[in-house]
Amino acid sequence: MNKFLVPPLHKNTKHLANVASNKIQPELVLNNARILSTYTDRIINNKEIWISKGRIVCIKELGEAKKRFNYKDLNLVDIENNILAPGLIDPHMHIESSMMTGCAYAEPALLNGTTTIFCDSHEIGNVCDIEGIEWMLEDCRKSPISIFLTLPSTIPATNNLLETSGGNLTPEKTAYLIDRWPEILALGEKMDFVSVCDGNERSHKIISETLKRNLPISGHIFGREFVAAYAASGVTDTHEAEEKLFTNDLLDAGLWIFLRGGNPQTPWNSLPEAVKAITELGASSKRVCVCTDDRDADDLFNFGLDWVVKQAYQLGIDKKIAWSMGSLHPATRYNIDRDYGALGHSRRADIVMLDDNFDVHSTWLGGKLVVKDKKITSLLDKELSNQRYKYPAKAYKTVKLPNKINFIPKIPNKNKFKINVIKTELPGIMTFQETITINNKLNSWNDILTTHNLCHICVIERHNKNGEFAHGFIKNFNLKEGAIASSVGHDAHNIIVAGLNEKDMKFATNIIQEYQGGIVIVKNCKIISSLKLPIAGLLSDKKANEVAKENKIFKGNWVKSGCTLAYMGFNLLSLSVIPNFRITNKGLVDVNSMKIIPLFENV
Repeated sequence: MNKFLVPPLHKNTKHLANVASNKIQPELVLNNARILSTYTDRIINNKEIWISKGRIVCIKELGEAKKRFNYKDLNLVDIENNILAPGLIDPHMHIESSMMTGCAYAEPALLNGTTTIFCDSHEIGNVCDIEGIEWMLEDCRKSPISIFLTLPSTIPATNNLLETSGGNLTPEKTAYLIDRWPEILALGEKMDFVSVCDGNERSHKIISETLKRNLPISGHIFGREFVAAYAASGVTDTHEAEEKLFTNDLLDAGLWIFLRGGNPQTPWNSLPEAVKAITELGASSKRVCVCTDDRDADDLFNFGLDWVVKQAYQLGIDKKIAWSMGSLHPATRYNIDRDYGALGHSRRADIVMLDDNFDVHSTWLGGKLVVKDKKITSLLDKELSNQRYKYPAKAYKTVKLPNKINFIPKIPNKNKFKINVIKTELPGIMTFQETITINNKLNSWNDILTTHNLCHICVIERHNKNGEFAHGFIKNFNLKEGAIASSVGHDAHNIIVAGLNEKDMKFATNIIQEYQGGIVIVKNCKIISSLKLPIAGLLSDKKANEVAKENKIFKGNWVKSGCTLAYMGFNLLSLSVIPNFRITNKGLVDVNSMKIIPLFENV
């Protein structure tokens, strides 16, 4: 059971017409329902949906099937006057952020009424290049939801002067993948927005290869000053609209906006400010969608796309329009609305049943019941248990570290010097450069760490390319003791380790190497909490509910360790396209100038 469950429309037009004309009995009738029409943003009462060959044949008046066919032969499901709506479509997300495979991802998605997703798999692409992307595509083909790909556009996120990635997706590789895989329907977020706006040759060749094939370009941009050049380069959507004026600029420049909703305890919830472009500035919602972007396993169950839709209507968007922003709008954006996004005749029977609060109770995928009374059905459970894609052995061997690593920097042999540190500032994910001046000769780092609330950080290349590592300091991270390490270091996914002493930092890194990927908290060379992510150092091979349970326990221990930056935010400290100051295996990066900055400078 996957997206190929429903045959192409061209094979069944005659059959569907015969069913709609009462000549052939429908395979399934969902009756006594209210219909949420995303075409007209209305709820229509007293209707029933006829389904055959995995598609919606037609919507009829309540009781029509009983009049036309033998009642005893009909497969009738009483919806009990609840609302039937199209399955949700997530226009921008990263499966790897959930730490589970594409097949496993289907469980929380369907529970939340999401039947289609657009995945940008640039995480596994940064580790394993084309091979990793194709593993993910094979995985997604077996998943019991519809998964399309927005092809990773920026691998590496910057260039080999600023970081070392395991992948290198050239314009030629981009063209090859688009031509080979029909489920690639767009170019993924063009993260190197500064390079795009500066006219970088490689960046524009990748855009050009995509536009030649008549596919849209997705974006990732910060700063109103970049909007004009970015939009002029052919980019037509972004999920990084974080406040109303910026959102307004983007809409007027012709970009679709994907309002990102997320756990309010994390920095991912930019929807409340961005939606004000509609609720306060009067912009139309017709080119606005909602998305999740990044969700860990635990949050995926609790803050799915249905939750984002609710956030939109609680913040002033009409309920019915909010659901359209999560269904028909993304289908229209990616030109799949012939099959997806609405309960129109001949469309796929990807349907959810809602109560008046828009809580999801049941989900049908291609007319098959996969969620009933907020629980997965035996049919879906069987698929999730027995039909999953198995990643090759090579995918389990991607953490290759240098033999000798210095985890903390040598103290400069000077009486006076400056230290450039990374300052975190909640609640956002932006980081800032701060300079600390040292006015006396140091014998150890301990006093400096305590006085300035600093923590060591080291990024280590793990792709067996150069064995480089770089040092830094984080301010206001608030780790109490020990160390933490992660193989999920966006986007190059080198190892990030932070700690208060070298011994624990080394121990944490060794655990990551032993696991061949994961995240770990250690103290006194003992594991406090960990998550194993052996597939490309990014994914677990367990079922979704198991990963979510482990993830929830780990997050609790993360908070207990004192870390004020959420661990997903920690994993972004090496992402050198998010302002303002980051660290990679090459060193400290000034994102605004795209230059390496020394850790120590003369006074």
